[in-house]
Amino acid sequence: MDREEARRRIERLTEELNEHAYRYYVLDSPTVSDAEYDRLSRELEALEAAYPELVRPDSPSHRVGAPPRADFPPFRHPSPMLSLQNCFSEEEFFEFHRRVQKLLGTEEDVTYMVEPKLDGLSLELLYERGLLQAGATRGDGMVGEDVTPNVRTIQGLPLRLRGADPPERLVVRGEVILEKAHFERLNREREEAGEPAFANPRNAAAGSLRQLDSRVTASRPLSYMMYAPGLPVPGVETQQELLERLREFGFRVNPRSVLCHGAQEVAAAYRALLADRFSLPYDIDGMVVKVNRFDLQRRLGEVSRSPRWAIAWKFPPVQETTRVREIVVQVGRTGVLTPVAELEPVRIGGVEVSRATLHNQDEVRRKDVRAQDTVVVQRAGDVIPEIVAVVLDRRPAGSVPFVMPERCPACGGPVSQAEGESALRCANMDCPAQLRERLLHFASRGGMDIQGLGEKIVERLLERGLVKTAADLYRLDAATLAEIERMGEKSAQNLVAAIEQSKRRPLSRFIAALGILHVGEHVAALLAQRFASIGDLMRASAEELTAIPGIGPEVSASILRFFEPKNRAVVEALLEAGVTPLAEEKKPAPSGAPLAGQIVVLTGTLASMERGKAKALLEALGAKVTGSVSKKTTLVVCGENPGSKLAEAEKLGVRVIGEQEFLDLVGHTPS
Repeated sequence: MDREEARRRIERLTEELNEHAYRYYVLDSPTVSDAEYDRLSRELEALEAAYPELVRPDSPSHRVGAPPRADFPPFRHPSPMLSLQNCFSEEEFFEFHRRVQKLLGTEEDVTYMVEPKLDGLSLELLYERGLLQAGATRGDGMVGEDVTPNVRTIQGLPLRLRGADPPERLVVRGEVILEKAHFERLNREREEAGEPAFANPRNAAAGSLRQLDSRVTASRPLSYMMYAPGLPVPGVETQQELLERLREFGFRVNPRSVLCHGAQEVAAAYRALLADRFSLPYDIDGMVVKVNRFDLQRRLGEVSRSPRWAIAWKFPPVQETTRVREIVVQVGRTGVLTPVAELEPVRIGGVEVSRATLHNQDEVRRKDVRAQDTVVVQRAGDVIPEIVAVVLDRRPAGSVPFVMPERCPACGGPVSQAEGESALRCANMDCPAQLRERLLHFASRGGMDIQGLGEKIVERLLERGLVKTAADLYRLDAATLAEIERMGEKSAQNLVAAIEQSKRRPLSRFIAALGILHVGEHVAALLAQRFASIGDLMRASAEELTAIPGIGPEVSASILRFFEPKNRAVVEALLEAGVTPLAEEKKPAPSGAPLAGQIVVLTGTLASMERGKAKALLEALGAKVTGSVSKKTTLVVCGENPGSKLAEAEKLGVRVIGEQEFLDLVGHTPS
């Protein structure tokens, strides 16, 4: 075969394979067998290997992934990716509907497009002259992460738009998801390989799309659905027309989307979708209601960071009844003892739940949860399992209240309770349970992000005595790791490479990874803005620390206590091992933002998001988030099981808001 014959055959195979992929992944109507598809793929790969200069930009071979890269470049969205406001009841939705009518100056029914609210990761795609140029995560709504090599691996996502006349430039948005069957298969494979299972499909999808090695992403069965324009699409005037146009371009869109004339039809669509919720092949946590006409959307505009023309109508929490087998006590990285209810496994919202945290001894006492109790369990925010109540008339005879232990269940050391805290702590810094959790925290994504260093590997490293501090991780070699049960030579090499790659992380990530009490990602970022190096931080005085806005005496004292000789030696050993935290660019404080000048404190657990994310949302609006309540505090955000900060706020007369009011304030829809 000469070069011209190869070019024609490559073009024919590329178009044929892309058509087969579209019919299989988008239309769910394959026209060839898997064996035939594989034969055509192998032929194309052989031709492309022989003539690499003839590889087309829309070749299916791009879906196998590319070599690892060091980071994700920033991607500035052509228009902001806004968050949606929530409603949780028919009454709240009708209030939204009346507000839309009032703003439009009409009493006529409004036409809405109703779409299932997918529980995945937001994605934006950029096409130019019909070819995929970029794919990015939502990020902060203004700037996301460029994950183009990973996006190219998603089966069924068009690398070239279908149709003869695509727009010169197309920006569309949607969701990357992992369907339930694929999620269960992926977790089985991970467990068989000795890797930790993913908590839920959303976490698995998010983690897969954010892999630095796109070959890992390619190995994950990701799917997607598109549903929104990032920029106006020529000739498209309604959301209904947009979805149809997206289908024509070759995108997968949700077949359960429906046009509703008026609020009553929307309410009926909600009830129908709620009834079918668990029969769908993917997770949803509600539905999104959008004013159908784009000209009306433009008239309605937006408020803060949320559109006035759309709302997320969330499903109610799902509850089930089960039995408490026993209550065990876990020890965290800071020594905190946490009671956890081990449950008879029960499926809630399509997910099997077998454990629920009881937070602390005050929570156990308040709910009076006991071993062998029958309890009502729900997934708070559709994610976190929690015990709502005890079914007292089914409590067995002879039941006794649960009492927290007087000694650490992991090491037998004494436990103590600091004044003003409800938590009990193990004081033994060498406690094996604390060491395990500290290592996992050090390697976590918010810390040094060492991919592959999960729970089972850490446990085996500890069992063999190979690691006693985080610094020991950097002395491991592939030969030693390969001897660990179920590790394997390739996995050992990958882990050593990941550890090596983690040596150059931003200073804020390094500080957060150390696991200093009261120092999470937010405080770590404040410290990294103030101090140029970890050495400067270790030498800082209490006066220097408390001079930083957002750091009070309690946090300052915790930092000073942490850098005692033993921990200082660990930090120095990390630096000697080649860990080089990178100084960070100094960021100006936001000005003119909606919450500029406000000092906010978070207390308790938010069901809809982690505390670090809540802090980031507040800071994006100009607020300063601090760790303690004082006379300067202007607002306290209160979640479930608040601590002493709530009492202090009430004592000082500081305004306190709950989680829903907080979400309304920051204009955020949990995803």
